[in-house]
Formats: sequence, structure tokens, C-alpha cells
Amino acid sequence: MAGVLIRHQKGYILSARFSHRLQILSEGDNKACLQQIQHGIEKEGLRVTPDLQLSQIQHPRALGSTLTHPYITTDYSEALLEFITPVYLNPEDALNFLSELHTEALNKLPEGEFIWATSMPPVLQGDDLIPIATYGDSNIGQMKYVYRQGLAHRYGKAMQTIAGIHYNFSLPEQFWEIIRKADGDSSDLSAQDYQSASYFALIRNFRRYAWLLSYLFGSSPAVDASFLEGNDQHGLDRLDDQTWYLPWATSLRMSDLGYTSDAQSSLAICYNTLDNYVESLWSAIHTPYPDYEKIGVKGSDGQYRQLNTNLLQIENEYYSTIRPKRVTQSGEKPVVALKERGVEYIEVRCLDINPLMPLGINAAQARFLDTFLLFCALEDSPEISDDECDIIASNFGLSVREGRKPDLQLHDGSRPRGLTEWGAELLERMQPIAELLDNVSGTSLYQESLSSEGKKLNDVSLTPSAIILKVLEGGQSFRGYSAQQSRIQDDKLRSQKLDSERQGYFDDIAERSLHDLADKEMSDTVDFATFLHEYFTSEEIKA
Repeated sequence: MAGVLIRHQKGYILSARFSHRLQILSEGDNKACLQQIQHGIEKEGLRVTPDLQLSQIQHPRALGSTLTHPYITTDYSEALLEFITPVYLNPEDALNFLSELHTEALNKLPEGEFIWATSMPPVLQGDDLIPIATYGDSNIGQMKYVYRQGLAHRYGKAMQTIAGIHYNFSLPEQFWEIIRKADGDSSDLSAQDYQSASYFALIRNFRRYAWLLSYLFGSSPAVDASFLEGNDQHGLDRLDDQTWYLPWATSLRMSDLGYTSDAQSSLAICYNTLDNYVESLWSAIHTPYPDYEKIGVKGSDGQYRQLNTNLLQIENEYYSTIRPKRVTQSGEKPVVALKERGVEYIEVRCLDINPLMPLGINAAQARFLDTFLLFCALEDSPEISDDECDIIASNFGLSVREGRKPDLQLHDGSRPRGLTEWGAELLERMQPIAELLDNVSGTSLYQESLSSEGKKLNDVSLTPSAIILKVLEGGQSFRGYSAQQSRIQDDKLRSQKLDSERQGYFDDIAERSLHDLADKEMSDTVDFATFLHEYFTSEEIKA
């Protein structure tokens, strides 16, 4: 069934398996499970001073502890805020909470500071003025700090100032039960193992088609000249004295200027099965890497330089466009949680911050992502061979550096395909999913989001990267444009005052987080060296 193509009653060309799954999912009460899809959003943003440089001031105490606050923390730098929403059934609710987090943070920033509205950073003045985030004196807080020191020594600090948006997406257990019955699956896999295998099928399709997201949503076609200081091999074109760019780029953030490294390029992380994925990550975490051994765990001053000298210090160091995830228990390694309890949700990590939107993402984009991810879950997803893995990497690389180039050709297996032609076909195949989601939600918003994105495939000037670059080519520098958009978006978000009840809610959370930090610092029973040793030796992957 998997390889057979059929025509949907409305004219769409679909695989037989996809069509059958969709039909079963649409029947009776089955479609109600789509109302139980869960969403969460994580959004980063740099604190910037009026002269467009990174803030050197510590994270505001009024916002609570970055170690224990559930919603407002920092990523790599003390200046790099990270907002984390709770999980919601409706993506609009996640966006509303994200808006409140912005308002809360903006109103408590030091005088004159604002949040940078683009993924690529403002004016950088060298590594010494990129402050690494601190998390207090507890062992876990020190571990987070040392991990970031390791990133600095391994990759440099500038790369760590790049900001983005992560979109968390979880399908309910009932959905997987329906799909399993639709497939007539009679294997002896447990429900947990079937769900994990199905999430990995979704991930494989996501990787196959992630180039489409870069084309539609990529918003970083240019960078400030200071970001490239000392890098003579970047391959970009100069736009003005302060700006470098590529004429057809969509997302330099996701190019080899951003989250890549020579060491990680040697990793062969497998997405065909959970076991292979866990084993390949586990191996990377436990395999010494000569260049990192030269750095050493500690410097001559006795201060930690990194957590260890292995290819990856911890799992989170592996950069990927998408991750399988499982909520961890206290002190539990993510890879162990996945092995023990399976995949719970996926985290989309390739989304730029769109400076044309106050939050960097809006509800229409979220609805498109839901449609796209559901398509990836329902579509046939054979295992990825080594050859296809190379093709996937090539397609994505072309899309981020040359995605808007006229007649750009990607590779669909062994045959070339035009990006826009292939993208239009994918949107056509996604159409019945958008219709089903609209039917379930009683709206037309999913089809409208699909239609809106389709217009970008017909007219490249509608893509955010093209809109941004048009302004820059008109004479505005990247830093000037980003500052302008940042202030516009900040003004909108600051003006949305929290009512007294919501303000009290966030004040209570911040105060409680400070108490929780103090409790953590008082509860440690071993020194930091012992803590690290126990962390890296206490849990092994069970066969």
C-alpha cells in the first residue's frame, strides 16, 4: 500500500497509506483526537542597550531566578532571555501567554534596554563582552554555567548569541491508536514503542521537507558585520559597511554560519529507530575528541573550562532542526528518559524570529506548522539511507543559502525538482489535513494559512527574507533595521499592560523561584566535582 499513489476525491495526489489513514482519522469520533494536540513555544531574545550592544547587566532579579523560574530564563548568555510557555491545546493560548511574558519582562528590564527582534545578533564587541549566563551556586547551576563555558571554548561565543524559536508539538495517545488500527499493525510492539517509532517516522519526513519551512519562514538573510569579525571564510557578500548578506538567502541562522561545527559534522546521528538514535547520541557523549582534549576540563587556574572532553558534553549540545523529546525527572538525562519511557513530543528548532511580527511568530504560522507536522506524521516515511541523508543535508543547505534563487533545483531522490514546484505539490498534499483540522475546530483558519503560504511559492517577494532584504537593499543597515523593528515591537508589547491579577501571578512566580533557588543551594550534599562524577556515571543506558 505504501508506494501506491491515488487521487483524492477532491483531486489531490496522495499515497494509498496516507489516504487510508486520513479516511480513518476523519470517521466518526476519531477526528476528535485532533482537538487534543498539545503545543508549547520557546522563544529567545537578546537584551540590547540603546547603543545596540549586548547588555552587560545581570538578569533582573525582579524576574526571578533563571534556574528555577518555569517560564522566564536565559539561554547561552546572561543577555539572552528565553521565554517558555506552558503546554496548551490551542496554539493561540500559547501565543497569548508568550505575549504576557514579553510584557512582564520588558517592564522589568533595566532602563533603556529592549529585546532584539531578529535572530542574528546586534553589534558584538568580541567574546569578552558576551556574558555567559549564570545560575547561582548550586551544583546544577554551576553545571549549566560550565557547560556554556565549554560551548565558548569549542565554538566561540558569537555563534551562541543567535536566537530562535522552538515549537513543541505532541499528538495524543488516541491518535497513535487510531493510526495503528488503520495500518492493521499486528506487531508485538508495546503502545509506547509504537508511538516512539511513529514519532521517528514523523521526524524523518520533517527532515526530508524542512527546506520548505526555511523558504516560507526564514527571516535572516543578512548579518551585522561585527558577527563575522575575524572570519574571512564566510562567503557572504557585502551590502554596506555594517552589513553582510547573501542575495537569495532565507536563513543564515540555519546555515554553516550558525548552528554547525566541524566536530558535529562527523556525527552520524540516526533517526531510523529510537534505539539507534539513543545509541548514537550516547556514543557521542562518551567518545573523547582530540581537539577538546587539548582544551582540557580545567585550566591552569583550576577553573572549569568544560564539563568533559567528549564529542558532546551533554545531549543538548547536538544541534538539530528537530528533536524527539520526553519530559525528564529531576536529575535524569534526556537520552535516558527517551530510552526508558519513549518519545512524548517533538521540538521544531529551525524557526527564525520574524521581525515583522511582535512575537516573532503568529497564529497563522502555528496553524501551518500543525498542518505540516500532521502531514509528516501521516505520510509514508521509509528509513533514511546514508545517500538520502546526504541529499537531505544538501537540500536544506541550499534552501537556507539560496532558497529564493529563481529556478533553484533540489533533489527528490535521484531526480532534480524545482523548490517552488515541489513546495506547491507538498501544500496540495497537505490540503485535506487543513480541511480536517478546520472541520474539527469549526473554522477555516487552517486552510487560510495554507493558502497564504502558497502565495509565497508563487511570489517570492512575499517571503519574510525577501521583504527584509528589500529594505536593506534600499539603504538601511541590518543593525539599523533590526533596531527599528525591535523598538516597534517592544512598544506594542509594553503597551499591553497586565491587569493586577496577572501581574500578581507573575510576581508570585518570580518570588517563589528565588526561594526555590535558595533551597537548591542549601540542599547540595556533595561538592561540585563529586556531583559531576556522579552525574556522568550514575546512569547507564539499559540494554
